[in-house]
Amino acid sequence: MIIKKAAESDIPAISELAEKIWWPSYRNIISDEQISFMLNEMYSAKSLVEQMHSGVEFMIVERDNLPLAFAGFSETDTENQVFKLHKLYVLPTEQGRGTGRKLIEHVSSLAKAKGGNILELNVNRGNPAHHFYSKIGFDIYQTVDINYHHFVLNDYVMRKKL
Repeated sequence: MIIKKAAESDIPAISELAEKIWWPSYRNIISDEQISFMLNEMYSAKSLVEQMHSGVEFMIVERDNLPLAFAGFSETDTENQVFKLHKLYVLPTEQGRGTGRKLIEHVSSLAKAKGGNILELNVNRGNPAHHFYSKIGFDIYQTVDINYHHFVLNDYVMRKKL
């Protein structure tokens, strides 16, 4: 397994991973309409290029040249040295095999090397992934309801000291 910084040439792989991961991960949590909207809004080639150009650094995990997972993070609060893990998605077949943990450790190391003290993420309150995040050191910092277009995101904001 390798973890590498994603380039624009990796955008098709990231889009394909998002499609393969979002449907089984969110189908019982949010509506199909919202899944389709979010995939189009955040994982189209145009959106991913814009995110990369705005400072979100993407990492991709591969084994035998096959993409398995990805993450996107950036610094969001320079004064308090907070980095946000905007995205962390692992293929269902890879979940429970340490891939997500290794990817978070990698992102944590990169954020710390850039001066980060805190790694923050949002996770839907209905997503069992919040248990995974708790196990690896994240604590619930806030409970939020975020208006996002015509949807409401019901999230936990979780933080981990670096």
